[in-house]
Amino acid sequence: MVIGSGGREHAVAWALAKSPGIDEVLCVPGNGGTAAEKKCRNIPVAAGNLPEIVEAAKREFADGDGSFAVIGPENPLADGIADLLNAAGIPVVGPMKAAANLEASKDAAKAFMKKYGVACAASETCTDLETALAAVAKADGAVVVKADGLAAGKGVVVAADKATAEDAVRRFMQDGELGDAGKTLVIEEYLAGEEISVLAAVSVTPESTADGTACILPFMPARDHKRLLDGAEGPNTGGMGAISPVPDLKPEIMQQFQERILEPTLEGLKAEGFDYRGFLFFGLMLTDSGPKLLEYNVRLGDPETQAVLPLLDSDFAELCRAITGGTLASFPLKWKSGCVCAPVAVSAGYPGAYGTGKAIRVDGQKVRSAGGKIFFAGAVQKDGGLYTSGGRVLACAASGETPQEAAQHAYAAMDGVHFDGMFFRKDIGAPGAAVSKTMKGGAQ
Repeated sequence: MVIGSGGREHAVAWALAKSPGIDEVLCVPGNGGTAAEKKCRNIPVAAGNLPEIVEAAKREFADGDGSFAVIGPENPLADGIADLLNAAGIPVVGPMKAAANLEASKDAAKAFMKKYGVACAASETCTDLETALAAVAKADGAVVVKADGLAAGKGVVVAADKATAEDAVRRFMQDGELGDAGKTLVIEEYLAGEEISVLAAVSVTPESTADGTACILPFMPARDHKRLLDGAEGPNTGGMGAISPVPDLKPEIMQQFQERILEPTLEGLKAEGFDYRGFLFFGLMLTDSGPKLLEYNVRLGDPETQAVLPLLDSDFAELCRAITGGTLASFPLKWKSGCVCAPVAVSAGYPGAYGTGKAIRVDGQKVRSAGGKIFFAGAVQKDGGLYTSGGRVLACAASGETPQEAAQHAYAAMDGVHFDGMFFRKDIGAPGAAVSKTMKGGAQ
């Protein structure tokens, strides 16, 4: 069972369906893409309806048949879906609610990083307007304002000057723009550099901590492109495409990530006594003094997943079973050679107001001949056709031996897709394409 309805969940369902050990993938609620995916079946229960999800799992799964659930989005995890499923005897790939707080609360995440020596930006947590404005006033130059709670990607402002930062503080704390999520703010040092993402599998329980099998297994690094327009211009979005692995990433950077971020994180998870069997996303900034952690996400990233999973040369279902079964430390994680580029097509107007209900036309032969795979996000099946239902509509992933070849194949495949108002960047994976020209680096 895969809980969620986005492109990440389509990629997860596709990867699971490829496993010979999987008979059927239940997508809750899924989308128009998963509805047509081989071995997949949508179940129309909202990802936020936790009791119904548990009931659906109990109804569909037979005891001891090797079934398990994978949680895609952060909100169900923050609300305790993993706790409920585990209590019902259903293995689940996703951390318990206590550990999910590493994403649900920016303040809790920063406290964890500082407590266990994870390399990160300096910050101050503020619970009232006066303290937050004072923290902004003390900042030297640019500053990052982060809402403590989950805010659907709208809770981070990278402010180039104090006036912009003060405006964000007032909107969040005084005007209540984000509701309860913005009542507490984290005022953070601005970090200059380039961003990358590292997804990882995690298996940490009190039992694995005691017997030494607790581990975090990192995946191939990826880079998301957040800005709407070519050349990293325009407004921030939920992600306009990703490439994996990151071109020209030096091995010493990944070694520093291992020593300064991953290993302290593992020690912290163990010391806190967390039950964390799932995925973990490390959002990193590559600074002049080495990689620093911007944020944890307690699930796979989107659209990074759509670029990373096609590179996996191990059985994804068996990886999930190793996570839930406590055997991750000995799992043979293997990767294919080459690169995957996955540009995202969005609706006209995104990330602002956009229309829906546009017919999506796919030339399957053109997509296949280019070696592409479409992962749908904002798409629904209706009257025998596929129609847009969101801002980010789909990602078109393709591989190549080099980043340039992967991009060439991905855009050739994208040429086989059309809907009215369709827009996508033309430079995903190109050198410098993920770095903002107006403010290079930063939590974009």
